[in-house]
Parts: sequence; C-alpha cells; structure tokens
Amino acid sequence: MENLYDVIIIGGGPAGLTAAQYAARSRLKTIVLDKSSTAGALAYSNKIENYPGITVPVTGPQLLDMFRSQALKFGAEYMETQVVGVSLNSDTKEVYGTDNVYKGKTVIIATGSMGRKPGIPGEEQFLGKGVSYCATCDAAFFKDLTICVVGDSEEAVKEAGVLARFAKTVYVITPLKEPAFSTAGPSLPDKVRIMTDSRVTSIHGADVVTHIKVKNTESGEEREMPMDGVFIYLVGSRPVVDFLNTSVSLNEKACVLTHRTMETSIPGVFAAGDVTCAEARQVVVASAFGCIAALSAEKFIHNRKRARFDWSKPS
Repeated sequence: MENLYDVIIIGGGPAGLTAAQYAARSRLKTIVLDKSSTAGALAYSNKIENYPGITVPVTGPQLLDMFRSQALKFGAEYMETQVVGVSLNSDTKEVYGTDNVYKGKTVIIATGSMGRKPGIPGEEQFLGKGVSYCATCDAAFFKDLTICVVGDSEEAVKEAGVLARFAKTVYVITPLKEPAFSTAGPSLPDKVRIMTDSRVTSIHGADVVTHIKVKNTESGEEREMPMDGVFIYLVGSRPVVDFLNTSVSLNEKACVLTHRTMETSIPGVFAAGDVTCAEARQVVVASAFGCIAALSAEKFIHNRKRARFDWSKPS
C-alpha cells in the first residue's frame, strides 16, 4: 500500500516542528523533512531567554531539541533529507527528497529565510559543474578528487564528513579565526582540513571547476588552490524557496504569499514562519504560524468549516 501522509512538513525549525506537534497530536499522519538538525536561524542562536515558558536561558539548538522531542512524542516522523523539488497541483502532493518521494494530502512549507543569491564570482557560472549546495546529492561525483566546503556552521562540517567518504581531500574554508562549529565533537577524518582566516574570493575553470582563489582575512594575501569541487554553505536572509520552482505565488522579495489561515495559492499547501517574511522574525511568531498552518491543514483534510482547536475533547 502506498505510504500516504496527511501532512508533509518541509523544514525543521520552530514553525515546522510546531506544525508537526499540532498535526501529529490531532492524529494526522505527519512527517517532517529537514535538511539538517543543525541548520536554520535558530540553530545559530547562542542564547534564548524570551520564549514563553522558558524561565532559564537556553541555546537555540537546545530549544529546537525540545520542539523536536515534543513532535516525536505526539507521533510525528522526522527525516533528515534535502528537498530538491515538489509537485503540488494534484490532490496527492509529491515532495522529492534526496532519498525518496514523499506523498501527502497537504504540505506545509516552513523552510525559513537563510537563502542567498550566488555571491562568489564564478559560483553561478559553475553551478552543477563543480559547484554544489548538497553533499548528499553530489558527493559521489567527486570520488578521489580534491574539494572544499565554504562555511562556518556545524552543518558545513557535517557535510564535510559526508564528502570525506568519497573525496581524496576536503578543505573546510572559513573566514573566522574561531568558527562557530566545534572540532571537539566527533573526530573528523584526517583527509578533512580546516582552513581558518580564509575566504574564497573566486571560482575558476573551463568546462568544470579547476581552481579557486583564497584570501587570508588577516594578511590580505591571496593564493590559488587547485580544486575539483566547491560545496557552499553560506547563509543569507532570503526565503528558502528554490525547490518550489514557482509552484506557489511569491512576492517580489521571494516571500511565500499566504492567506490569514497560512494557505498559499494552492489549496492544501500552507506556509509558516520566516519563509513568509513575517514582520517580526521571532521564534514565538514562527511557532504561532506553524500552529495555524497545522490547524488549517486538519480543517482542509476533514472539510471542516472551522479549525478544531481542542483535541482533548472527543469529536
């Protein structure tokens, strides 16, 4: 029998995980597809002390763990996978991950706003020709080659570990002297080399990438490094909507447009959190949007005239 979900949630931040809590608690078959448990704006926060009910300051990752644990407790499934495309116009929605095709009655888009336009000279030119944003997708193409990961997050180092299974040498290049990630955790293979105080200034090649230029952020010295591939994990402030391929309506800033119920231009497809460019980008606001999206998804599935708000009472 086909594995059909009631709700597929794309994104594992506060909006997505709150939506998962409400959807799963309402006995909807729910799955969260999350690129990485260490990615997203909240994962970069060192101190959260203004979230309601949290009386002692916690880190962003700690708060995310609380959200995730609650969602799983209520029965939601959680899968780490990168979503690369969607098909949303039929009654059964399809979401394409790097590992599987997920089918559902409704979809909630909660991918946040840490996207960016190509900013390194040569990045756009060599996309798919040595430049990639997904280690899981493309690592196998770089067997026994020399590649680099550009970024300073835990996600970047995690992806370097994936790439090390295939590549000959993996450089992690970060402009920081003390990167946000910690090398004190699980040991990295010897073939992974961390380059601090360094910034990739340009990417070069002919048909494919052949080398990069790297500048030392302290001395200003620039040098050329032979390179077969460049995996970029830098973040910005644009909504993460590239996988949608204009499936839903966006505004001029690439924000997903929604009704007050969080429904998008496609019936049964909802959006929540920073991907909608809320005026106040706060965890509590993203969570509220996730709640509304889940209640609206339940209403859509059961053809209710209004959302059902109290799940402790019988129907």
